[in-house]
Order: sequence, then C-alpha cells, then structure tokens
Amino acid sequence: MASSTDNKIYYGLFNDSFPPVLDGVTLTVENYCRWLSEAGRKVCVVTPWTPDTAPQDKIEIYRYFSLPIYNRHPYRYGYPRFDPFIWRKIRHTPFKIVHAHCPFSSGRLAAYAAKVHDIPLVTTFHSKYRTDLERSLPAPMVRYQMKRLLKFYNAATEVWIPQAAVEETLREYGYRGAVRVMDNGNDFCEGIDDIENYKLSSRKEIGLAEDEIGLLFVGQHILEKGIEIIIRALSLLKGIKFKMNFIGTGYALNDMKKLSSTLGLDSRISFHGVINEREELRRFYAASDLFLFPSFYDNAPLVVREAAAVHTPAILLEGSTAAELIRHEENGFLTQRTPEAYADTITHIASNPKLIRKAGKGASLTLTRTWKDVMDEVIQRYDEIIARHEHTRQ
Repeated sequence: MASSTDNKIYYGLFNDSFPPVLDGVTLTVENYCRWLSEAGRKVCVVTPWTPDTAPQDKIEIYRYFSLPIYNRHPYRYGYPRFDPFIWRKIRHTPFKIVHAHCPFSSGRLAAYAAKVHDIPLVTTFHSKYRTDLERSLPAPMVRYQMKRLLKFYNAATEVWIPQAAVEETLREYGYRGAVRVMDNGNDFCEGIDDIENYKLSSRKEIGLAEDEIGLLFVGQHILEKGIEIIIRALSLLKGIKFKMNFIGTGYALNDMKKLSSTLGLDSRISFHGVINEREELRRFYAASDLFLFPSFYDNAPLVVREAAAVHTPAILLEGSTAAELIRHEENGFLTQRTPEAYADTITHIASNPKLIRKAGKGASLTLTRTWKDVMDEVIQRYDEIIARHEHTRQ
C-alpha cells in the first residue's frame, strides 16, 4: 500500500454506528480504519454518541448527540442539529476525502464536510433503507426521507455498491448516476492452516455432536431477515438430529424465543446474543454445516462471506440480492421463501455430506477476499478521486 506523508490530512469515515454497536457496516468501517491506518493515512470517524464507548488507537473519533432508537437496541439516531460542537470540529479538521457509509445523520455531516472543505464525497450504498423506513414511519414521512436520500446520493462524487445486483435497488429509488462496485473484505480468510481440523475442533468446542447437523444464523434478529421462516422450517425437519445457533440481537428476539418454545424446539435452538470476540464467532461459523439466511432485505451480507471463509455454505433465497453470486450446489444453496421449501432444502443437503463439503469449498474460493486486498483497491481509488478533484480545481 502507498504511504501518506502528510500526517495532518484526515480521511473521514462517516457512519451512523460504530463499536460498541456491531453489524456488517460497522465491521466494514472498522476495517477501513485499520487498513487506512496501516497505510499511513490519518483517519477520523464521525458517528453518533453511544454509551460504553471503547477507546480506539490510531484514529480520531468525533461523536455527536444521539438518542436511542425505539425497539432497535443498541442502535441510536444521531441529531447533529442539536450538537454545535460537531459542526465546529468538522470545519476545523483538514479532511482530504470523506466517505459516508450511511445516508442519514452521518451522511449529512459528510456532505457538509465535503462542501466546507471543497473535497470529494464518496458514499457506499449498503442497505435497503426504504424497508427500514417503511417499518417505522408513516407513508408521507417515508416519501420525504426517500427524497432526501436521493438528493444525498446525487450530490456524491462517487457512489459505491458492494456487489453488482445492488444497483437495481438504487435505480428503484430513483438514482440515475454512475455506480462503482467495490467489494467488502473478510477478516476470517487468514490464519487457518488446516481447515478440516479447525472445523472439527470448533465442533467440539461449541458442543456439537458428531451425528448432529450444525445450523447457524448470525445477524440482526429482525423479521426482515427471515428469522421466522428459519424457526418454522426447523419445526418441519423430521428424522434429522440438528442444533441451531442464533447469534445477535434485535427487536424480534423475544418473539423468536416464544415461537421456538411453542413449536417444541427449545432443546434444539440456542440464542447466544451478540458475540463480540471475533475468534469465538469464527469458531461458530466453522463448527456449523450450514448457514441459514432467508433474507430479501440484505444487499451483500458480510455474514455469508464470513461463513464461506471457513467452508460453511449458506442457504439463500432465489432472486434475492444477497444470492447474486450463489450457484446452487456449487458455492451455496438456493431455495424458496417458505418454511416448507427451506425445510426440504435442509433435509436434502443434510443427507449428502459430500455436497456440503463441495459447496463449502466453492464458497471459500468464490465469495471471499481479504480486507488487505480490498483496501489496496480502495486506497488506490481514493487517490485517483483526490487527484482528479484537485485537477478540476486548478
């Protein structure tokens, strides 16, 4: 990677969440921070304030006023308009380029920074925001927010998407500008010399029996991700000894537990909450035979790639954006969005261990890139954007 010689120049990363709040976008921003710092670039993160904030080495963090989001713990919504200090900090920070990973409060601050300093604004379209808005706001407010969102993307210097199929969603939102595909990386790709022994030792560590099929879901426990389909599908499995692990939290967690009990699945399902320790989480991925992800909500979920890094294939939905790179029985599995179809698919796969191994190996070869590899490309693109912008100013 290239090295920056000016330690006073900041690369700004803006997002509506940052540790201790954890999700795929937060993990992406964390890795941008790490590898930009490794390359000698000075990093500043701008994000809403959260309780129990842990100190960060090598990066500057500006947190601004926020309030908790109802029914979405631990997420918070930032209110920069009520925080005069954040605007002053942005005005006095010598940003070279700013990258917004969310179009809402942090995205508006990124756009402000770009305007004040006359610098490029890059943004990545990570999520299907209209789905989130429709679940929590009345229709007039959704239309208003979508207009603001479209204005934000139209004002960006470049709009990045994590995989090609995501462009369709942006077009549905009304965006007509250019997009650039920029992959996300994977920090589970490295450090394992013998994957088979690692998977076996991981099964023992988390307590999976040899004759049990290990099933896993990692992510927000929200209905949009198809978690109810998973539980109802499990209740339809006959003659299969399995153990299902749910990792994460969300507004639907209590309803999931109640449904599990109602269907008589308490002995076969475990809810672990959020697992922050990355190696512990990787062990769960590696121990599992299948990763279950019946979601139309997600764009390019990191969790599917994390599972792939340890040769655990996923079952996704036909026609979903998340399944764009999946080739059935080659690097994963595809099925329909019903409990019956999902259960039938699990049953078929469980009876064919060779198929699981084949798809797991295929997933590891086709769905994973190291963060170092990705960030080499990101930094090169940043430098090109900065050079082009400075040339137009002359």
